[in-house]
Amino acid sequence: MAIGLLGFQTTIAAPVTLTGIGVHSGTSVSITFQPAEAGTGIVFNRMAADGSMIELKAVSSQVGNTDLCTVLGFSPAHSVATIEHVMAAIYAYGVDNLVIEVDGAEMPIMDGSSEAFMDAFEQTGVVNLGVKRRYIRVVKPVRVESGGSWSEFRPYDGTRFEVEIDFDCPLIGRQSWKGDLTPVSFRKELSRARTFGFMRDVERLWAAGFALGSSLENSVVISDDNTVINMEGLRYHDEFVRHKTLDAVGDLALAGAQFIGCYRSYRGGHKMNANALKALLSDPTAYEVVETRSRGQQVRAREFVPVSVADFAPWTA
Repeated sequence: MAIGLLGFQTTIAAPVTLTGIGVHSGTSVSITFQPAEAGTGIVFNRMAADGSMIELKAVSSQVGNTDLCTVLGFSPAHSVATIEHVMAAIYAYGVDNLVIEVDGAEMPIMDGSSEAFMDAFEQTGVVNLGVKRRYIRVVKPVRVESGGSWSEFRPYDGTRFEVEIDFDCPLIGRQSWKGDLTPVSFRKELSRARTFGFMRDVERLWAAGFALGSSLENSVVISDDNTVINMEGLRYHDEFVRHKTLDAVGDLALAGAQFIGCYRSYRGGHKMNANALKALLSDPTAYEVVETRSRGQQVRAREFVPVSVADFAPWTA
């Protein structure tokens, strides 16, 4: 099972800028993706109110709130919210090193999916930096549970997601998506799946200061009579579970490296994804850090060799 097209670190070929609004703040925000050197990882640079720059590395140890979205940082003045959709595109497209300059506290929601970010990376293209990429390979099962929900990592010769949701809503019900993750499969099967919500929750969220930028332009909205309000309808017949899978890809991108293994979840979400990733990374017997021995353009899991974890642990940054 192929892991990816390159066993080497990449970055984008040129800067690219996007603008939009924050789905929770409702305010306009501009972001610029900047190329970065090998070993940089994914870094968010947020412009603070006083003009200073706040640097946040996109790694598990920096994850704060995960109630409605994934937030990097631990205070409103020093954080960037709703990073999961852009992180999913970064991970799926195979971009290892990137600086994301953002002039607000939240990433733009765009159309509620990862499509605009994938378009941006395809527009600029990627550059092979000639430095070997390192991967986190799962070597034993790791599982977390909460009530009737659970998530787990399992060994697998590839990168695979198996996500199942179960909503008490006739329109959604029980749905599952299973597949190996590649740039092509993500682009075709997951990237256009939008965030979704229920009309009955809108007033409560607005009163709490959330979803102020949510609209039919960036969210699938389900009415009280269990129908989709959006004129265009659904983009996939099972768009709901596909979006939950997209979210999982983005949340697990905070490992600080691509992983080799299978991620499975039932009735999961941002918090469950974050807790599963922390459980994996906190158990040194559950994974190993590897790199390819091959100089070829396509690599397979069996062609990887272990390297020292002490020399590579970006998730602790």
